[in-house]
Amino acid sequence: MSMFSHVMLGMINVEETKKFYDATMAVLGYREGFIDPKGRLFYMDKRGTFGLSVPIDGNPATCGNGSTIGFAVESPEQAEAWHAAGLAHGGTAIEDPPGIREGGTGAMHLAYLRDPSGNKICTLLRM
Repeated sequence: MSMFSHVMLGMINVEETKKFYDATMAVLGYREGFIDPKGRLFYMDKRGTFGLSVPIDGNPATCGNGSTIGFAVESPEQAEAWHAAGLAHGGTAIEDPPGIREGGTGAMHLAYLRDPSGNKICTLLRM
């Protein structure tokens, strides 16, 4: 059993957000996202649900300072393909370039992006 049933992030523009996530999530093995009748964007499979929505309170979507959503990858090559797909579809490179980093929990391959709405996302592979 996984820890989370779903993750939902705020978005500003559904068309550019869908373009970005369709490209990056395809690298991770997800099907094209779908937009529900409320205008929310979803990527679903047996691993869980990742969603994006214009905030329901009517206020602008903002990224959470200090917040990161990490996607599991199977290889450094998959992480780097994910990063490249994100850059090609409206994402912004942040932090160090994709690669192996040493940390308190051991070596990890990490790749970081900001999506078109400014949300900080990454891929992670424990070495």
